[in-house]
Amino acid sequence: MIKGMFIFSLFFILLDARENPFFPSEGEKDILITSNESMDKEPLKRATITLPPQARILKKVTLEFKNLDGSIESRSIELENSVDWHLPVFISQSYTETKDEVNLQSPTNRQIYKNIASIKHLSLSSFGKNLKLTTKDKAIRNFLLVNPHRVVVDFKKDTDIRSYVKKIPNAIFKEIRIGNHNGYYRAVIELDGHYRYEFKKISEGYLIELK
Repeated sequence: MIKGMFIFSLFFILLDARENPFFPSEGEKDILITSNESMDKEPLKRATITLPPQARILKKVTLEFKNLDGSIESRSIELENSVDWHLPVFISQSYTETKDEVNLQSPTNRQIYKNIASIKHLSLSSFGKNLKLTTKDKAIRNFLLVNPHRVVVDFKKDTDIRSYVKKIPNAIFKEIRIGNHNGYYRAVIELDGHYRYEFKKISEGYLIELK
């Protein structure tokens, strides 16, 4: 009898019992606490963010999200990519690429210039952020003016051309103004946003590349 009680007592001593059964023991993970808030939301299809006209390089994308327990967290990804502010940035969980997006990236489109304005001595054609100025006349100066942003190019020539104005709706080069001055004529190209530009001599005349 005494031997049996001794063995029974020893068994209880060796047991690794919890001091408080209402808290998890060492080595166990806490059970996730959930919020009573409904998480039944419409699935994400596609959301868009529109950038301001001065945006040029995307540095970081941050997503803020709500967890099952109602807490708020965020995750970020560091980037260093150029962006075109005319196009929205998409947020999506779909890998489907639309036909329009494919066409925007097609290399066959890169050399298609569309005529947007013409006078007797000068023709202007555009593709994307490039503007080709086809002329035999010499450009004597070019500069940028702001509010609104516009590129000004003066061509050396005595001419009798009349003032010319053309608006191009929904375009990067939104308005062309050409006027005659003493010993030269001036082309003013109004832009749809903030840009820097490069002015290059090409075989057909000159090329403006917006940055």
